[in-house]
Amino acid sequence: MNARILIRGLSRHGLAICCAMLSIALLILGGAQPARAELLRIGDPLCHAVSRSIAPDDTRPSHFVCNGDPDGYQKGTLWLHAALPQGSRDHEDLSLIIHSSRFDRLVVRFIYRDGAVEQQHVRSGNFGTYWRAGGQLAFRAPYRDVPVVAFTLRFDRVASAHLLRMRLVERGEEATQTTGLATLTGAALVLLIVGAIYNASLALAVRQQHAGWQAAWACCMVIWGACWSQLHLFFFPSMAGAVSAQICTGLSCLAITLATLSAVTALEKQHLDAGLRRTALGLTASVCALGIPLSLMRSGPFDMLGNLLGFLVLANLAAVASCIGQAWRRGSSAARSLGGAWALPMIVLASTSFFDADAMFWGGGSQILVLFAAAWQTLWLSAAASRAHARLRMERDVARLAEAKAHELARRDVLTGLPNRRGFMERTGRMLEGLPVSGALVALLLIDVDWFKSINDVYGHEAGDHVLAAMGRCIAQHENSSCAVCRLGGEEFAMMVTGAEVGNIEQFAQTLRGTLADLSHGDIIGNRMMTVSIGVTASASRVDFGTLYRLADEALYDAKRGGRDQIAIRLDEWAGASRNNRPLFA
Repeated sequence: MNARILIRGLSRHGLAICCAMLSIALLILGGAQPARAELLRIGDPLCHAVSRSIAPDDTRPSHFVCNGDPDGYQKGTLWLHAALPQGSRDHEDLSLIIHSSRFDRLVVRFIYRDGAVEQQHVRSGNFGTYWRAGGQLAFRAPYRDVPVVAFTLRFDRVASAHLLRMRLVERGEEATQTTGLATLTGAALVLLIVGAIYNASLALAVRQQHAGWQAAWACCMVIWGACWSQLHLFFFPSMAGAVSAQICTGLSCLAITLATLSAVTALEKQHLDAGLRRTALGLTASVCALGIPLSLMRSGPFDMLGNLLGFLVLANLAAVASCIGQAWRRGSSAARSLGGAWALPMIVLASTSFFDADAMFWGGGSQILVLFAAAWQTLWLSAAASRAHARLRMERDVARLAEAKAHELARRDVLTGLPNRRGFMERTGRMLEGLPVSGALVALLLIDVDWFKSINDVYGHEAGDHVLAAMGRCIAQHENSSCAVCRLGGEEFAMMVTGAEVGNIEQFAQTLRGTLADLSHGDIIGNRMMTVSIGVTASASRVDFGTLYRLADEALYDAKRGGRDQIAIRLDEWAGASRNNRPLFA
């Protein structure tokens, strides 16, 4: 019971600590809004121009359109241009941060008041030194004596203009924001990695289907977080750009599918309607079926399919919430754990579909919310799995202890506490197997209480039990690694001794007979003395228990026929010869 309380306490405190860490991190993020950042959108203040084929490098648009949405740019070139308002701030030290990388090439041109132009560019597969953790590209306007008055962006084969997120910040603010976002992204990934390793280990240990799906989901989220944040570019710089963006789209859909499978398979079938289970699985299959092809697309109805995918994700979340709610109402313990784990991710994914989070959290937007929500879910499920696994282990240990206790009781005599015939046979069998082929002496003593039936007849069975218990306690004192003792049944006891000489065994039997006869039983049997007869046999070769028992039983009858209260010995040939060559008493 104490161990159970301790484990529960540790699990609760561990979960509380993790929740507190995530809450503090989110509060930091929420309070770290880029106060001096300017969010740039098409039409506000970005104007656009489009070429339906990839334009030559020296091409410049003749004019820009500042209203409406651009069209026909997916296989060509999209230009975006913004003039900075004069006098609103000093534009001598600016950084342009871009949060989308599904394009073939990006060229950034900073235009200064004196007409000078500074150009920087990246392409898919080579972001150089422009990439930042948190899925960002940062372009710093080179310092000049005159301020920047405008800038132009050129995207070749960009997948969607509506997915472009851009911010204009001062250079010092850019360094602070990108460093902070990188730190928090790394912290979330560390929590995810710890959860993924733990869930994978647990899946291998418990060998349950839902644990395997949960481990796969956690690993998928780790990979997604590394790709979205671009931290993988430390090791695979050639994956920069469209390849990573496509992988992120596919992984996000796969993660939703794995999380749904983990939740649905964790709920017991008796607590969940089959129709509702099939609905949830069907929706997650639709998410995966649409999301994987969408991740491979570079052109086409990208925005329309993206909106459809978002609708399917919300429907899938609603189905999973319904499954958890129904199982919870029907008394499922797994549903309570899943409810706490899924609450925050559901709120995050659902809420980001209804409000614009692009400018929030240092530009991390909804992705950083999803990353922390995934870390929450991983930690919650890990803590719940720890509690469940600890409970199962405690139940298993209790069951094993009860089984061992029952096993021991089945081999013990209730009255005397000595091993019974069954326990004695198992112990002597092991002792005989451990003896060498020849040269080691093994002896068996059968001990029978004299005139015991008269005790039961005259004083009652309770008095007889008292006599047997007292003799049992005396005999139990001799039990050790080389001496096995037992109550065979009724008033008969037995002892097997290994490693002693014949003379020593005879002396031991005589001493034991005298000790048992000297036991005082008090008024229970009217101060009557109780004696025993002992039959002894010994062998110096590996012999079966049946042969020893037969010889000892014959010796016991010799002792009884000789008048009781004595010992009688029957030895095999080797032991008999040994007795003639050795002293009777050592």
